[in-house]
Amino acid sequence: MKFEEFKLSKQLQEAIKKLGIDKPTEIQEGSIPPILEGRDLIGESATGSGKTLAFGCGILEKVNNKEGLQALVLTPTRELADQVKDMLVRLSQGKYINIIAVYGGVSLNPQFQELKRANVVVATPGRFMDHLNRRTVDTSRVKILVLDEADRMFDMGFIDDVN
Repeated sequence: MKFEEFKLSKQLQEAIKKLGIDKPTEIQEGSIPPILEGRDLIGESATGSGKTLAFGCGILEKVNNKEGLQALVLTPTRELADQVKDMLVRLSQGKYINIIAVYGGVSLNPQFQELKRANVVVATPGRFMDHLNRRTVDTSRVKILVLDEADRMFDMGFIDDVN
């Protein structure tokens, strides 16, 4: 199977090609079609197997730059939040989608401004809850939610924040 068979936009196919990826992994092959159909999905696969690209394709095919925040990706650590954001930015070349990472350990004030313009937010649960409680983020248009490494978030005690 090739990425062209997924009916991805030309822009996204080009971005994947620029990453040097020409053949989908098993998790991508099994998850991209249902994600593009808008179906809920639970996927489990080893680190480095291409999960971010799989859910990233779904996000970038469904999100535009006109409707505010439309996709939220929760990750257990700020390092993973940055990695996911960087991959989504690389995949979104030419699409003008505003993708940001939000996590603790940095000042809230710059995040307030970034959240106003964001179309996709990759965040740690604790900091995202902080923004929700402060009412500095509008989730009314969010149509995609990804819990990346959900098992790890739960192990770290984020179960209440995720709920």
